Order: sequence, then C-alpha cells, then structure tokens
Amino acid sequence: MQRNIDSLAARAAPVIFVVLWSTGFVGTKYALNGAEPLTYLAIRMLLVVALMAVIAAIGRPWWPDLKGVGHSIVAGLLVHGFYLAGTSIAIAHSIPAGLSALIPGLQPILISTLASRFLGERVTPLQWGGLLLGLGGVLMILHNRTMSGDAGWGWFASGVALVSITIGTLYQKRFCSKIDWRAGNVIQYLAALVLYAGGAWLFETREVHWTAEFVAAVVWLAVVLSIGSIGLLYWLIRRHASTSVASLFYLVPAVTALMAYGLFGERLDALAIAGMVACAAAVLLVNRPRG
Repeated sequence: MQRNIDSLAARAAPVIFVVLWSTGFVGTKYALNGAEPLTYLAIRMLLVVALMAVIAAIGRPWWPDLKGVGHSIVAGLLVHGFYLAGTSIAIAHSIPAGLSALIPGLQPILISTLASRFLGERVTPLQWGGLLLGLGGVLMILHNRTMSGDAGWGWFASGVALVSITIGTLYQKRFCSKIDWRAGNVIQYLAALVLYAGGAWLFETREVHWTAEFVAAVVWLAVVLSIGSIGLLYWLIRRHASTSVASLFYLVPAVTALMAYGLFGERLDALAIAGMVACAAAVLLVNRPRG
C-alpha cells in the first residue's frame, strides 16, 4: 500500500510542480498592479520568512554549520533572489505573463551541459535530442516577439533569471541537498528578503496599493509558490537527476501561456502552439527511463 502511494506521489509530483510553478507568472502580473517589482517581492519574502520561521520553530530542525549557512545563502540568492527579480522585472517591462517564462524555459539546455560537466551526470544522445527539440519549441513560441526598447530590458531580465535558476538548481543539488529543508529555506528566504529590501530602498518608490487583488496574489505566491512549489522542486532535485528535473521547465511556458490566454486574453499563433507541442515531446524524451 505504502509503495503504491509513493509511486503515485512520484508520478503526480512533476505535474503538480509544473502547474504550480506556472501560476507564479500569472500571480506576479496581478501583484505588480499593486507595487513595483522589488517592493512586491520584499513583501512576499517577509511573509514567507515569517511562515517558514513558524514551521521551523514547530519542527525544530537541525541547523547547518557556518559552511552550510553560506551555501544556503548563495542558493537562496540564485534560486529565489535573482530568479524572481528577473521574472518580475520582465513582466513589469511589458513582457506578457505567458511569455515571461520562455527565456527561463531554456534552462534544461544549460542544466544538461553543466550537469554533465560538473556533476558527472551522463546525458544520453536521446536526451540531448529531446533538449534540442525543446529549445526549438521555445524558439517557435518566441518567433515574432519584439526584442528591443522597453521589452528588450524585459528580455534581458528574463536572461538573468535563466542564468540564476540554472546555476541555483545545480548549486542546490551539489551543496544543499543534505541540509534540512526547513532550516535551509529560512536562511535562503532571509537572504532573498535582504536583497529585495535593499533593491527596493535604492531603486523604487516603495508605494503599495493594498487592494484585495494585490493581497490575494501575494498570499498565493508566498504560500503556494515560495513554500509549496519550492519545497516540491527541492524534493524532485533530491530524487531525480538534474537534467530530468530541469526538463520540466520546458512545460512551464506552454502551461503559463494557456493560463494567460484564459485570464488576460494573451493569444498565441499556430507556430507558437506547435512549439508548445514540441516542448511537451521534449520532456517525454528527456525523462524516458534509461535502458
């Protein structure tokens, strides 16, 4: 019975992760109606740190030594800090929510290259084919988008998010996989909070419109995304190879685009839809069991 439950959880976790992660881009668009990017993120992280502190106080986890604290800070700045800042700034600079996931969607290509080099994970020819197919799918979705002006800064921010989440995923697997998730997350989110608060103080007006929409978006992003989906991501990283976990990010642009179409009326043409199909096929190839 327990084995069946574990097997079901292992199969359902990637699907749940993709759906939850995709809501982050949609929720961010709602949150940005009430505050500037770093200001909104500072509020979000403040709530997350408070919730994680309660969880840690109840669970009384083992806390890492100074070296582990340092690794957790670096991972937090990469996985949360610069990644969330990049995606939020991209949406704030006129990148549609359905497309703000596209550049970070290239993560599996970088993950596979770096994982094979630094983590010793063997990437098979079939997996490389799937990764390239996914890259082609992302480019098909991106084919007619403006890359200059205000949107150009948005795409640049998305590029920063791509590099940050890629290196952060590998760093988390290499240096933080043995740290208790409760203690590790408290440290990581505190590091991100300091980054956002400092950035908001230096570069933004810090004006907040406390509407019901803003509050609901921040609560969803803090509880479901920063605690739920990040916890699920780290669980997947511990149980699977980095390449297989990273390939799930190919599905995020497609799922986000469908959500954005229903909520904001953001439309995709036939070529972009074909690109989403290619991304889905890429995930199947990359995650195919090895013989």
